[in-house]
Amino acid sequence: MRSSQLFTKTRKTIPADETARNAQLLIKAGYVHKMMAGVYAYMPLGKRVLDNIAAIIRDEMNAIGGQEVQMTALQPKELWEKTDRWDDKKVDNWFKTRLANGVELGVGLSHEEPVVDSLRPFVDSYRDLPLYVYQIQPKFRNELRAKSGLLRGREFIMKDMYSFARTQEQHMELYERVAAAYLRVFERLGIGESTYRTYADGGYFTEKFSDEFQTVSPIGEDTIYVDENKRIAINKEIYTDETLAKLGISKGDLVEKRSVEVGNIFPLESKYSDALDLYYTDETGEQQSIIMGCYGIGVSRLVGMIAEHFADEHGLVWPENIAPFRVYLIRLESNEQIIRTADALYENLQSAGIEVLYDDRDARPGEKFADADLLGIPHRVVVSAKTVEQGVFEHKLRTESAKSMRNMESLKNVLTTGA
Repeated sequence: MRSSQLFTKTRKTIPADETARNAQLLIKAGYVHKMMAGVYAYMPLGKRVLDNIAAIIRDEMNAIGGQEVQMTALQPKELWEKTDRWDDKKVDNWFKTRLANGVELGVGLSHEEPVVDSLRPFVDSYRDLPLYVYQIQPKFRNELRAKSGLLRGREFIMKDMYSFARTQEQHMELYERVAAAYLRVFERLGIGESTYRTYADGGYFTEKFSDEFQTVSPIGEDTIYVDENKRIAINKEIYTDETLAKLGISKGDLVEKRSVEVGNIFPLESKYSDALDLYYTDETGEQQSIIMGCYGIGVSRLVGMIAEHFADEHGLVWPENIAPFRVYLIRLESNEQIIRTADALYENLQSAGIEVLYDDRDARPGEKFADADLLGIPHRVVVSAKTVEQGVFEHKLRTESAKSMRNMESLKNVLTTGA
């Protein structure tokens, strides 16, 4: 990708009504475009970040046997009536619409009902279980007050997975497998060290606890109490002496911290499967209930969270494996030799499988350096009259101030191995 061909540009101004720093940075850098409160469009660089995060999540979900599907955004009213969730008094933050003939529909808030309904033609025997079904797609929630930029929106991208098990014991095996996969996801995203599995309220569906995955961050809206030795935490909403006793945790071992919820896993028991007549026949021919779990990760929320969490005073700072490009190549000056050298380096790196955003614009050096910092791409490489004369390239990491001069072999080595 060449900057001269990229239709987006960095901006000096942002929408006056945008108060969240994650959205301010992403808008200023041209990663997203704000359509309205809580609704953002992903521009080319933002889409690449979104897709890189989704690819890591997809990889880990596939590794534990997840089967990816694409469910519909439009949902029949009848499914939600069967589970007693159509009434606005039960679920008050979702969008509803009508067909031209007056038939009411729901617009994808979550997909427990549709996923269960879609399995009915295929699952009826113990041989069909256990299984995981998941998707990565837009969700729509009628938030009364969308806030916090990409952290809380009316339209957002989510990975939601649903497990189906024969027994409670089998369900717990599946549940813990997902919990371990989530920790691997957050480790790969660069937030593993600061992310804790957190006990939370089990809600309407179960007397058990649910599990949130909370990333400690000064931008967080949640409050958790962390046991740093055991690598677990408790959400403030259930932080009581009774809960501590039940979990066998000492109050003296806990530290209060602010955090952002980046994922959750939740036991559903057989509420949805029973209500929608999804059962299986066991080895003796008896009909049995199917035990379910659901597992969510906010993909677009992670874009906003990571953007703000790692940012510095100059702009974005992306972890290498989710950055839109690995290298920001800057060409200073526009004489023939510099252009030829920078073009050749661009082609060479691309051929080596190293993704490069090549700033080939006729712009001032200060503007190019400022854009490099704002965009947050991990490696900056500069071709100038000085570097051409010396037969080297200037290399700098986004996270460091020091610069080094490298020949082609050394540059390729640091870009591919980090050494």
